[in-house]
Amino acid sequence: MEVMYKTTGTATGGRQGHASIEGGALDVKLTPPKELGGPGGDGTNPEQLFACGYSACFLGAMQFVGGQEGIAIPAETTVTATVALGKRDDGEGFTIAVDLTVNIPGIDKAQAEELVGKAHVVCPYSYATKGNISVSTALA
Repeated sequence: MEVMYKTTGTATGGRQGHASIEGGALDVKLTPPKELGGPGGDGTNPEQLFACGYSACFLGAMQFVGGQEGIAIPAETTVTATVALGKRDDGEGFTIAVDLTVNIPGIDKAQAEELVGKAHVVCPYSYATKGNISVSTALA
């Protein structure tokens, strides 16, 4: 891999702790949700962070592909990632699943579907998860 960018994040305390990146631009309290036996409340959790990262990265991939193909991606375009955490079928631990909902106003369905398919090819989150977890995509 030719490295184009690198960043470092550090967590302490596990799911009920703290996470930050070097430089301090992201600095969050981690709190497990009530559904996982935690207190819920004012902190965030790894699944929420993954949902934000995947949705932003996938939208960036759509913009990249659109730029290569001369398709203007409207500023109002959104990608919503819903991340589910659950027990693995083999009982050995946990896994996640992701549902991506893409809303591209003003672009016809066939072109939007083609754009989404090509974005999955270039998005590093899609590449990293391919064959490892369930990822579904739907147009809004």
